[in-house]
Amino acid sequence: MLTVSVKWQKEVFKAVEIDTSQPPYVFKCQLYDLTGVPPERQKIMVKGGLLKDDADWSTVGVKQGQKLMMMGTADEIVKAPEKGPVFMEDLPEEEQVVSLGHSAGLFNLGNTCYMNSTVQCLHSVPELKSALTKYSHSVRSNDLDQTSHMLTVATRDLFNELDKSVKPVAPMQFWMVLRKKYPQFGQLHNGVFMQQDAEECWTQLLYTLSQSLRSPGSSENLDAVKDLFGIELASSIHCQESGEESSETESVYSLKCHISQEVNHLHEGLKHGLKSELEKASPALGRSATYLKESRINGLPRYLTIQFVRFFWKRESNQKAKILREITW
Repeated sequence: MLTVSVKWQKEVFKAVEIDTSQPPYVFKCQLYDLTGVPPERQKIMVKGGLLKDDADWSTVGVKQGQKLMMMGTADEIVKAPEKGPVFMEDLPEEEQVVSLGHSAGLFNLGNTCYMNSTVQCLHSVPELKSALTKYSHSVRSNDLDQTSHMLTVATRDLFNELDKSVKPVAPMQFWMVLRKKYPQFGQLHNGVFMQQDAEECWTQLLYTLSQSLRSPGSSENLDAVKDLFGIELASSIHCQESGEESSETESVYSLKCHISQEVNHLHEGLKHGLKSELEKASPALGRSATYLKESRINGLPRYLTIQFVRFFWKRESNQKAKILREITW
């Protein structure tokens, strides 16, 4: 972490922090919040020329306490008409979007499209926003770990910022806390943050919110996430070798549409997704055995999430491959 000062026009911004583990684009997003100059208009002078969005900080030569020069024009502030009625079609495009109930977008901080899509989907659920609004910043349940509490607060604050802003928002605080809670989202490859799975981000974030919004002292937010997104499954588990049978119930946050040559429609993929094979210890056989698990849907939520399983593991190349087959619904 470095601390620098930035001179822009007649202003000097002191003690601006640079997280050298993140690409320079994140630093430009910080300056956007301070100056109103969009990252694409910023020209920051460093050793060897202008600072590029994907540059490696170790080769840029920025030092602790250094004074950086920035050039660029800030976005113009739209002024309302002084007289006369203002109709929807007369409003600037950004204000029309807000009036229609749409929210601001999110900056991509470097392969964070998986995170942005998850946040924007959840932000469109008014009941979840209402539950988060009532979540206290200072009060944390004894059953909740600190990072889960911080991630819930960061989600609430980001939702509020999206509601109030007409310009794209840089979700830096949320991203930082998400990586602290789930370190797999902070994996690097050649100094660049790796692409991640949106479904994994969705599931992990919903699990965290389900824990933090479960308030034993208040029935209003009790199981809020489960009520909105939880899918109730009843499953039977059978071992053909030993004849052992068992049953269980569980709540999941998404259904999986498995794709194969035989699957042409959504309901066919969902049927495949409700059947799976498990390998676990068999008490009757005294060793591991294969079990067939078949599930049926006992209850659907208000908001149903379906994952199209388009990736599979190719053993011959030891890498993931994408299934491009079209599925109708």
